[in-house]
Amino acid sequence: MMQKKLIVVALTAAIALPMQAMADNGNFTFYGKADVSYDSITTGDGTTTANGATAVKGVTKRVVSSNVSKFGFKGSEDLGDGLSAIWQVEQQIDIDASAKNTFASRNTFAGLKGDFGQVLFGRHDSPYKLSTRKLDVFGDGIADNRALLGGVKGINSTAAFDERPTDVLAYFSPEFNGISAALAMANLSEGNKVSTDKKDSVTSLSVSYKGGPIYAAVGYQTHKLESKATTGGDTESATKVGVGYNLDAFSVGVVYEKTTDDMANAAKDSKYGHTATYVSGKYDLGGNKAIKVAYGKAGKIGSGTAEIADSDASQVSLGYDHGLSKHTKLYVVYSKITNGKGVNYGFSQSTAGSTSNSGFGTSPSAISLGLQHSF
Repeated sequence: MMQKKLIVVALTAAIALPMQAMADNGNFTFYGKADVSYDSITTGDGTTTANGATAVKGVTKRVVSSNVSKFGFKGSEDLGDGLSAIWQVEQQIDIDASAKNTFASRNTFAGLKGDFGQVLFGRHDSPYKLSTRKLDVFGDGIADNRALLGGVKGINSTAAFDERPTDVLAYFSPEFNGISAALAMANLSEGNKVSTDKKDSVTSLSVSYKGGPIYAAVGYQTHKLESKATTGGDTESATKVGVGYNLDAFSVGVVYEKTTDDMANAAKDSKYGHTATYVSGKYDLGGNKAIKVAYGKAGKIGSGTAEIADSDASQVSLGYDHGLSKHTKLYVVYSKITNGKGVNYGFSQSTAGSTSNSGFGTSPSAISLGLQHSF
């Protein structure tokens, strides 16, 4: 009999303690998004190297893709006098490839929030990346504009400016008359032990304005990459400007980006530097329904003697969202990338993105039928 009473007491305590913990953390939030699509992707015909002669034959394939599906936990504690402790743990889930999943792969941090703004420590999107994300009408899907923007892809580039670095110390200011700013620094070489170890770091900042129908932002980011140093140097940087305008149901956005570096040669020509432009439009039909269109253009890569011939590219995307509820929608997207013979951009932000082209000079295209649910 005594043993049974002890079991009852133990079970009661096991239930009561989590309930008490939940009560003490009433500001705790669980959130996420499931975004899965059935895609028909044509990888296109290309060559094995930039401006090469060895041909590669592409394929048309049909795949189930996960498009930045995620879940997270976040919360805060009121510390009094307008000060709060804040935290977040966020994870991306590849719904069609669970073996690839890790934990806390997205924005994960702890920090303080008050009248002064927010200070965060951990892993977080750079201010440069965040400055124009809201202007991408196909964000976090296979037609995401980061196929061409955010740094050169596919030619062994170190450039990745639309990034989420670790070892981040970030500050986000409060808004003053519609203006806000952000600054972040990240150490990319935390394992250094001796003076001869190379040092890599990131500094990122942005300033944005939001007032009435207008949104405008400028972002700047620089990388110090001693581990990638060449006879030219070890620095790369990027600047972008974005403007958005909402007029009733219609909205437009424009982003211009320029990247540069000094890592090509002693003349300090850019090895991966280039320009990129993105223009988008969206017409809101109401009820979580919308028509979307976008066009992106990336210029030639490199400068001076380091310029890569025929390395420009373009992307055109069309889409329709059909809302089933406030949190659920069906969508259809068509997107096509046209690469010059010296470059091999492919789609991004989808589990099918890394295998969406067959080589240099391809014209990969995708038709995506998807379902997205946010919670």
